Amino acid sequence: MSRHIRHAGVFCALLLVALLVNAARVQFVRSSSYDDNPANRRASIVRYGQPRGDILIGGERVTGSRDTGEQLRYERSYADGPLYAAVTGFASQVYGTTLLEHTEDGVLSGTDPLLAPFPLWTDVTRALPAGGDVVTTLDAGAQRAAYQGLAGRKGAVAAVEPSTGRILALFSAPSYDPAVLSGNGPAAKEAWARLNADPDRPMLNRAVRQTYPPGSTFKVVTAAAALDAGVIGSLDTPTDSPDPYTLPGTRTHLANASDGCEDATLRDAFMWSCNTVFAKLGVDVGLRDMAATAEAFGFNATDLRVPFSVAPSTFDTSLDRAQLALSSIGQYNTRATPLQMAMVAAAVANGGQVRPPYLVERTTRRGGTTLAAAGPRPARQAMYPSTARRLRQLMTDVVRRGTGGNAAIPGATVGGKTGTAQHGIGNAGTPYAWFVSWAQGDRDPEPKVAVAVVVEDSAANRRDITGGGLAAPIARAVMEAVLTS
Repeated sequence: MSRHIRHAGVFCALLLVALLVNAARVQFVRSSSYDDNPANRRASIVRYGQPRGDILIGGERVTGSRDTGEQLRYERSYADGPLYAAVTGFASQVYGTTLLEHTEDGVLSGTDPLLAPFPLWTDVTRALPAGGDVVTTLDAGAQRAAYQGLAGRKGAVAAVEPSTGRILALFSAPSYDPAVLSGNGPAAKEAWARLNADPDRPMLNRAVRQTYPPGSTFKVVTAAAALDAGVIGSLDTPTDSPDPYTLPGTRTHLANASDGCEDATLRDAFMWSCNTVFAKLGVDVGLRDMAATAEAFGFNATDLRVPFSVAPSTFDTSLDRAQLALSSIGQYNTRATPLQMAMVAAAVANGGQVRPPYLVERTTRRGGTTLAAAGPRPARQAMYPSTARRLRQLMTDVVRRGTGGNAAIPGATVGGKTGTAQHGIGNAGTPYAWFVSWAQGDRDPEPKVAVAVVVEDSAANRRDITGGGLAAPIARAVMEAVLTS
C-alpha cells in the first residue's frame, strides 16, 4: 500500500513540476505573444487604469484625466482643446494618439523606462509608474493671439524664438476639440466620422503637415542667394531688370502687380515685391546656388521633427531656366510649411543662423523632477552674417515704408515680407495670403520672435487678398504677445 502511495506522491509531484514549468513558459517565454493578442485587454485596462500625465503650456496643465468608473477607467480631457489641438493632438481609447500625445506617450502613459525606479520589479508586477508631464516651449499669449487672429478662417501660424529655435506658437485653423475622441463609446465614433468627413479638414495640422506655395515670402531666400553669390553688390544699385520679364526659352511674359519695377534696386524691388526682378535674380544666381541656399534654410529636409514629424518643404533641383525663374518667386514647384517660413524669418533675425525648432522644453516626473531636457540644437549657417544684416534692412523697410505696414508695433523694430501665392490649375484658385516677420523690442538685445502666417480665405474678394492686409495683422498680434510677455 505504501508503494502505491509513494507512486501517487511522485506522480503528483511531477504534475506540480509540469504545472510550474508551464506557468513559467506562459509567464516568461510566451508572454509577448499573449500581450500582443488582440483578445487580451489587460494592457489596455492597465494603461487606462491610472491618470495620464499632462502637457503643460506656460506653467498650466492643458490636459487632464476624467474618471469614468468603467473598465477603461480614465479618459483624456482637455482645457481649451481647440486652442492647443495642433500641439497636443488627441489621446483616444479607440483611435490611438497623435502629435505630442503620440511622441511623448511613453512619459505621459508611464511606460517610459526612466519613470521606473525598479524596472525588474515593474516587469514582474506589470504595474505602471505614474505618468510624467511634458513641459512645452509655447507662449500661451502668442498661441491665443494666433487663435483669435485666424477665427473664422482657414490657415496657420508658426512662431519661433530666433536665437534658440523654441516654438512659441503653433496653430492651425479650423481646429477641433480633441476631447470628443477620448472615449470608446458611440459619441467618439460619431465625432471621428464627422471630423474626417468635414471638407475643411480640422484635424489637418496646417502649421507643420501642409505645404503651400510661399509666393513672394520666398523672395527672402532668393535675395539671400543673390547677395551671398555676389550677383547683387549693393541694395541700392539698379538690377537691370526688364518689365515685363520674358521667361528664358519661352514667349511667356512675367509682369508685376505694382509699378516702378523696371530696373529697380533690390531695396525697392523687395519693398514692392517685384516679380520680374526676383525671377531674373534667381536665373542669374543659377539652379545650383539657389538650391543650395534653399536647402541651407531647411528646404528638402526630410528628417525635421519637433518632436512630431514635419512635412518636407521643397525646392525643385531639376528645373529649366524658366521654371527656376518661377520657383525663385515662390511659385511653380516651390512649397513650404508655415513652420519652415518662420525658420526663414528667424534666420534673418539671428545673423544668418538657423536653429532647428523644438517644442518640448523638458519632461518631468509627476512630482516635477526633470527626466530629460531639450535645449537648443546645433545651428547651421544659411547665409553670411553680412547678408543677414542687409536682409534685416530690407525687411524693416517693408514694414516702415512698404506693403507690411500693418505689422508695425510701437516701441519695437519689425521686419517683414508679404506674399500672395497663386495656386490651382492655371492659378485659378483663390490666392493664399502670407506674411513672414520678426520683431525686436527697443529694450531687447536681439529679436525675440519670428512668425509666419498663411491665410486661406476663399470667401474674400480675390483683389482684396494680400499678405499685408490679411496675414500681417495676425503676425503683429502674435509678436506683440511675445514682446510683452
